Amino acid sequence: MDVVMDVLDTFVFDHFYAWILPERNSVPSQKTYNQHVNLYIPLHPSSYVDASIWKRDDLARQATSLFLVSWIFALAMYLIGSTIIYHTLFDKRLMRHPHFLPNQIRQEIRQGLGAIPVIAVLTTPFFLAEIRGWSKLYDFASEAPFRGYTWLQYALFVCFTDCGIYWIHRGLHYPPVYRWLHKPHHKWIVPSPFASYAFHPIDGWSQSLPYHIFPFLFPLQKSAYLGLFMFVTLWTVLIHDAEYLSQSVIVNGAACHTMHHLYFNYNYGQFMTFWDRLNGTYRTPKEDGFLQNENRKAQGGVKSE
Repeated sequence: MDVVMDVLDTFVFDHFYAWILPERNSVPSQKTYNQHVNLYIPLHPSSYVDASIWKRDDLARQATSLFLVSWIFALAMYLIGSTIIYHTLFDKRLMRHPHFLPNQIRQEIRQGLGAIPVIAVLTTPFFLAEIRGWSKLYDFASEAPFRGYTWLQYALFVCFTDCGIYWIHRGLHYPPVYRWLHKPHHKWIVPSPFASYAFHPIDGWSQSLPYHIFPFLFPLQKSAYLGLFMFVTLWTVLIHDAEYLSQSVIVNGAACHTMHHLYFNYNYGQFMTFWDRLNGTYRTPKEDGFLQNENRKAQGGVKSE
């Protein structure tokens, strides 16, 4: 995130803060800027680098910038990703399903748009800690703890986050917690890709915690961190697309997650079925002819969006 912030400071935020909070009679700073970016690409500081009363290392400025980046990035990934998958992979016959609500997609989008900025606020402290050097993020593969860790970090990340999300998700189904936090997401019994962020903001934030905690416990290369962050955002959309591309007994794909929305107490996992199988909460769609039953139901009366 420090590299991202250096780039955005140079091309966006130096100008933005100089405009809204200008520094009168500013004196050029002797500090070296863009130090993280220069590890990757040459990038000269902007002419506005000292033109604001909010300097780059100001805590309030960093927090504000990180919130804006988180909000805009999540919003773009949600709207663009969900729209593409809706028009390509999503089986629109499910919109005729008896449990698909009138105007459901519009309601999902409204709920998602309301949740994203709150999640961005709650996530900002993690990003702030990262750019201040409190995490175990590192720059290059040569800095890995040992040979082979460059590849191991991906498997470790998936295993750690999958375990964390399973138990957090299962905890969200504890009745007092469920009524307060998780019930809004289960309004979508037959979800569309736009349901991926359609939940109570604290619900969504709590299930993202393993992603953000991981780099404070385990080393993680910065490029891998950004790639994994995009991957988990896309995966969240994909498991709500109702396109049953994977019938794997290992991968917790869209078919498994749709089972969770329909039958409530099954398939809490995010990426894999391991924790569900271990704890007796796994249910495969093949057990009750799920795909055939749901496709048959979808042949009922048409519900227009």
